[in-house]
Amino acid sequence: MASTASPYGLRAVNRNDGMAYAGATSQFLIDPAGLGSNLFNGQVVIINANGYIALSTATGADLTTNNLGGANLGAWGVFVGCSYINAQGQQIYGQYYPSGTTGVVTAYVITDPSVTFQAQLDGVADQSDLGANTFFAAVQSTSTGSTTTGNSTSALESTTQTAAAAFKIIGFASPVTDAFPDVLVKFNPGAHAFTNAVGI
Repeated sequence: MASTASPYGLRAVNRNDGMAYAGATSQFLIDPAGLGSNLFNGQVVIINANGYIALSTATGADLTTNNLGGANLGAWGVFVGCSYINAQGQQIYGQYYPSGTTGVVTAYVITDPSVTFQAQLDGVADQSDLGANTFFAAVQSTSTGSTTTGNSTSALESTTQTAAAAFKIIGFASPVTDAFPDVLVKFNPGAHAFTNAVGI
């Protein structure tokens, strides 16, 4: 029962066609000079103008000025962890990226635009929200996550819309009558860089 607000960002559950998600991720670099933001498991990330993974700081409320990757640009995928060498020379595999970590840092990102994700809404919904569009209830930031669990704490907007937005609700993962229902969503085509024709 999703009776309390305890959002966790985006969690991969399966593919849009109902097939199992095999856990595939792609590897990309984070700026070796250090990124000035934490990256939490379940956050949407982008490729910045320098070719490195960075945090998406748009809500995705539309696919133009508020698109996840920047104006008219789609997101690169969902961050699910990273690896790096710490100051003691140890190889670290982390649930999240600590802000300012330098050196060779590899981000693990779910880039497949056909993956279905589970997320929590920030308020009530009803059956008519199936097939509607939603977006992040607030912008992701260095503080929209837990450094204890390493997980995102971002929720999706419960006030859905028919206008273009980042995600489409394609199912419910908890009773729709819950105070903060869990939903199943997919990236809309223009919201994902792999299905958006605009280059960086």
